[in-house]
Amino acid sequence: MNDELQHLKNLGKTSAQWLHASGIHSLNDLRRLGAVAAYRAVKARGFRVSKVLLYAIEGALLDVHWNDLPPAHKAELNKQIELGPRANKS
Repeated sequence: MNDELQHLKNLGKTSAQWLHASGIHSLNDLRRLGAVAAYRAVKARGFRVSKVLLYAIEGALLDVHWNDLPPAHKAELNKQIELGPRANKS
């Protein structure tokens, strides 16, 4: 099987399976949702994941290794997670 998600930087077989199980099947799906919503979708399915998945998804979207994301960028992602899904809505 040629899995587009597995070809993205930072994403391997397991993270791709989690994303597929959460209804995310392509790079376009990831772009549409963004890293925070994709991470929330995986967690909502009951998978026990760490913040590294959040950073890995963001890095995949930016085509950079997750560990190369600046600390301020990671902090902003964490803030969005802590604020909850309605934080960005007016």
